[in-house]
Amino acid sequence: MAGEYSDCGTRKQVIQPFFKIVEALTGAGAVAGIGYYLVCLWSAIAYAQGCRILAVQREESGEHEHPPVSILKPLKGEDPEIYESFRSHCLQDYPLYEIIFGVSDANDPAVHVVERVRQEFPQRAIQLQVCSEILGANTKVSNLEQMARAARYEHLIVSDSDIRVEPNYLRKVMAPLSDPKVGMVTCPYRGIAAPTLGSKLESLGISTDFCAGVLVARLIEGGVRFALGSTMAFRRRELAAIGGFESFVEYLADDYELGKRIAASGLEVRLSEVVVETFLPAYDLRQFFEHQLRWARGVRDARRGGYLGLLLTFGWIWAVLALLASRGAGWAWGLAGVAILLRLLVAWTVGVRLLRDHQVMRFMPLLPLRDLVAVAVWVASFASNTVTWRGDRFHLKDGKLARIHP
Repeated sequence: MAGEYSDCGTRKQVIQPFFKIVEALTGAGAVAGIGYYLVCLWSAIAYAQGCRILAVQREESGEHEHPPVSILKPLKGEDPEIYESFRSHCLQDYPLYEIIFGVSDANDPAVHVVERVRQEFPQRAIQLQVCSEILGANTKVSNLEQMARAARYEHLIVSDSDIRVEPNYLRKVMAPLSDPKVGMVTCPYRGIAAPTLGSKLESLGISTDFCAGVLVARLIEGGVRFALGSTMAFRRRELAAIGGFESFVEYLADDYELGKRIAASGLEVRLSEVVVETFLPAYDLRQFFEHQLRWARGVRDARRGGYLGLLLTFGWIWAVLALLASRGAGWAWGLAGVAILLRLLVAWTVGVRLLRDHQVMRFMPLLPLRDLVAVAVWVASFASNTVTWRGDRFHLKDGKLARIHP
């Protein structure tokens, strides 16, 4: 009996310090997460104030010049609501612009949508480029290089095929480029969900997590050091100065590379007040997870330090773990309450107030599931360097793609 008590006491001496360490680590994670939520709120306020100041300055300075602009739209397959998205670019209140659509295959399903738009808007300068050259692993960037050759104007806009915009989009996006210190303008966006769980989780993540992270990076780094594929407006001379599209035709995160290189040249990358919309596919849970995993591995390779730091952004999850590790200690209940409240406040502030995403409140009950999936994606992103992109598989190393042949 004495031996049993001795063994029990020894195990207790070993286990108790272990739980104390777990309790301290999870508590520290919860505190870090709460700090991150507070920075999210501060960065959202700073962005909103900056947008208001710029709007006042724009009104005081009067109407800006409206330089001709070439809109480049690389395509592969049909996206949800693709016709209406294309159509929105033809309804711009802007003096002079052209739209260049690019495909790798003349039989791509998106071609007939382009032809339909051309028939509806014969007065618009709309080109369809069949990009036969394969310049690198990133077919999108390969196409952009060939499309840029056909573009007539000095100012260029690159945007994803599934982006829908308002009629004043071009006027607002192009205005900051009248300042020679601004090298690029990029836009935040909200995701319009299809009626599937995976699509709703994707939309919720864009509006309540991804865009919040963009604003935090903008605040901490003293500006934007990357770009978002929703819109990238820049001058041809800035593109030439960084080596053109061909210089990053092997990279997965082409939008990140373009923005990073222009920012590194000493020019400002301006985050516009214009919020555009992207229409999401009807992802099932597996497709949603795979899409998130591709994005996560791209970010992991592009921004290693920042990506590792994402572990400290899961505030309410750390707080719940601290609550379990401390076996319901009062301080842990307090941390959990604060963390959950702040997470909801960030979702509302960024998603509803800034991005004007009216789906956020409807999807809010899914937020815990979405955040738990985000943790799983973060962990899984380190398990492999393989990504799947539009049906093709690639090996990813140092941000660059190498096609995996079947």
